[in-house]
Amino acid sequence: MTSIEHSPLSAAQADALLDLLSTDDNFRSLFSTDPRQALADIGYIVPEHDQPACLKIESLASKEEFQQSRGALKQHLTSVEGLTVVFCYEAGKTGSATAD
Repeated sequence: MTSIEHSPLSAAQADALLDLLSTDDNFRSLFSTDPRQALADIGYIVPEHDQPACLKIESLASKEEFQQSRGALKQHLTSVEGLTVVFCYEAGKTGSATAD
């Protein structure tokens, strides 16, 4: 999947995702085990045939990491590149995921 083949998250979807990843343990657990469903729960549907690299998560970033990187992550998630960075949600890498 290339960055052109998907739509970025809306600002509202990005806010919902970042709010939940920063605060909600149940959502974080779902996102860790089934990120496709977690995204669907906030209204973002990833087509079944698409396999965005960022949905392969080994260790989800902490709530604090999401809070600290929120502004940059929101800008990134609402851009065309939002679902193409492999480590966007990985522990210790949320800041570098959005750096140019």
